[in-house]
Order: sequence, then structure tokens, then C-alpha cells
Amino acid sequence: MGSAKSLSALTFAAIALVWAPRALAADAAPAPARAAVLKDLTACRAIGDPTLRLDCYDKAVATLDQAEASGDVVVVDRAQAQAARRQAFGFNLSALSILNRNATKEEVDNLSATATEAYRNGDGKWIIVLDSGAHWRQIDDADLNNPPHQGSKIRIRRASLGSFVMNIDGQPYIRVHRDE
Repeated sequence: MGSAKSLSALTFAAIALVWAPRALAADAAPAPARAAVLKDLTACRAIGDPTLRLDCYDKAVATLDQAEASGDVVVVDRAQAQAARRQAFGFNLSALSILNRNATKEEVDNLSATATEAYRNGDGKWIIVLDSGAHWRQIDDADLNNPPHQGSKIRIRRASLGSFVMNIDGQPYIRVHRDE
């Protein structure tokens, strides 16, 4: 009975690890290489002796469980991936917090980038296009001493109540909103 539970958990873990990257992919980018712990797990299938194969599976599952618990491997099932994609539509990405395990606050709340384009919209507010393709729009009335330009160093950080502020080339922060 214990080995049946191990194999059931093993099957779920393997399916989750294999399908999660595909389910979360925004477009048809090539799938990333398999995690080493998953490769070790699937290598157990090649062992002919049932006792040695079960021992291999038990050790590989323990390693996978430890990697998942420490955040080295993140397991996301299809329903979680679908929920994350739906939540991301409209840029409220709080559902993706499942991917933030063991990430530092700095990694989660800050972004450094380079501007590829900067221009003013009809209201005189700055639109900054980042090297990632993201479009950020100024939403406050702050003036910048030096206008942003292609190549400007951008730092965006999460502010209060889900808002964001942007630092352009070391100037004071302006309040911004991501449009695209």
C-alpha cells in the first residue's frame, strides 16, 4: 500500500513538473530543460530489478519532495496554471505569487530595465517602453529635470496599495501604471 501511495504521488509530481512550464508559457517558446531531480526520478524506470527500482523511486521522490519544500522546484498543476493565466489577464498578477517561493522581497517587488522608447502622450504624461516590451505610463504630475530617452536606466518598484513608482536615470520617482 505504501509503494502504491509513493507511485501515485510520484505520478502526480512528474505530471505537474512536465506540464507546468507548458501551461504557463505565454507563446510557443521552447520548453526549458527538465529539472535534475525530475531527470533522476524518471531514470529509475530503466532499472530492471523491482527492489532496486523501488529503492531508486523512494530516494528520488524524497529528493523531489525536499526540492519542492525548499523552493528549488515549484510544482504547479494545470488548474493552478489556468487560474494564474486568468488572473494575469489585466495585469493583476497576485495569483502568480505561487512562483515567488524563496524569492527575496527585492526580486518580487523591483524591476531594473532599460528604456527603448520614451515619449509624451496627449496629456503630457510620459510613456516609457522597456526592453522587455512593457509599456509604462506616468500617472502623476511630477516633472522630470532630464527627459527619459532610449537607453535610460529604469528602476520600478512596488509602492503602496498595488501601485508602482519608477526611477529614471536616478531622478526622483514618478508614479506609473503598466498599460501593455
